[in-house]
Amino acid sequence: MPQANSTGSGSLGYDALVYRDSVNDVTGQPSGPFPTGNAGANKLWLPLWSGEVINAYDQYNVFENLINTKTITSGFAYEFPITGSVALNASWDAGEELIGGDSASTTFKVALDKRPMAAHFETDNVDLLVTQWDYRSELARQAGLTLANTRDRQVCMGLVAACALGPISGDPRLTTATPAGSLTTDAFHVPGIVASDANGPSGCSEAEALNVLQEIENYLVTCQENDIAVTDVYCAVTPKVFQVIRALGIPRTSGGSIPAGSFQQYPLFGASEEVGSLGAPLAMGMNTMMDSLDYMGVKIIKTNHLPKVDHAASAIGGSKYNLNASATSYSATGVTTGYTGFGIFGVIFQKEAIAGLSLMGMKVDTVQDVRRNTQFTVASMMKGTGVIRPELCKILIGATAGNATRAVLRDHLNGNGSSGAATNNLTNGFGAEYVVTS
Repeated sequence: MPQANSTGSGSLGYDALVYRDSVNDVTGQPSGPFPTGNAGANKLWLPLWSGEVINAYDQYNVFENLINTKTITSGFAYEFPITGSVALNASWDAGEELIGGDSASTTFKVALDKRPMAAHFETDNVDLLVTQWDYRSELARQAGLTLANTRDRQVCMGLVAACALGPISGDPRLTTATPAGSLTTDAFHVPGIVASDANGPSGCSEAEALNVLQEIENYLVTCQENDIAVTDVYCAVTPKVFQVIRALGIPRTSGGSIPAGSFQQYPLFGASEEVGSLGAPLAMGMNTMMDSLDYMGVKIIKTNHLPKVDHAASAIGGSKYNLNASATSYSATGVTTGYTGFGIFGVIFQKEAIAGLSLMGMKVDTVQDVRRNTQFTVASMMKGTGVIRPELCKILIGATAGNATRAVLRDHLNGNGSSGAATNNLTNGFGAEYVVTS
């Protein structure tokens, strides 16, 4: 006797059991090859949604394309090679043997983080998400944006940590002499203090924005004086600092608030021919996070992911990422070290400064929970970050007290934002990982 459908008499038909059935599709038709059936709703959900999350991640992520990023298919680490240094004999006498300099083969080792990052959610109607883009798109956008923002914050913290690290004894490029091509301690940029008040980057003035441009010039000069190649240089600043830089020269008061200069009558980044056609016409909005300005070959970009709090209390990953960027730092009970009135205006860096690792991109899983009558979905990624050339990084800060040295910056990042013992996250994290292996 043929089976009756649910609209007729007799036993229940196949379309009477549609709700969250991985065998039937959303219309109740049995799954199978065309034309006898269609794929089930749950079978459609995972590949459909995962592709949209990957697309959203690629759209919102900024910094992975600005650093040395490697994807590995297995294992947990990647080693970046370092060549030795070339020796110099300025006057080679007869009979004098040349030893060839330091030709040791060494590497910087960068490892994956111990645990993956994950964006997850729960829904009670997967069939609706499969068929309705308006419902599904927002979840995909939020998942991709959450993962991209977290990854950008980790990379930004890696850049900040690189600005605090000094040369290491095992680096074969390091030498106290100054022949061309050698790496010296002079090549490591000290922090650039662009503001001496406690207003931070949110209170950036035009004079402080000009200081940012001055520090860009100082960065380029230091690189040239120490034979460091200048390629793919970026200056990542907060949106407020970016906006003030872009508006330099626009009269804010009747008398003008910036020092007398040649661009007072023409905005510096207003695309005026009188100032070299920098920037874009002021009628053009530069209001997305992807906008940028160019100054002396350096691309100024904006980001809202520069650290500004004590991440020991607001984790963005493993302990090495959770450094202190709050206004005050304590490394021992009641003792203030580092800076006071601290705030990060920006970071200048080159592509080879730090490295990022990725283990086979993104993984998306989904499962039905019958007990909760829901569909649970998670998107996860295994990432890693390591410092390989800290001499390519320079931090731009505001502070009311504290010397412009990498050692003071290390103390600040390694402390915490409230009275108590130091976290030692920098010492046990990026600082400890920045080693050379034979």
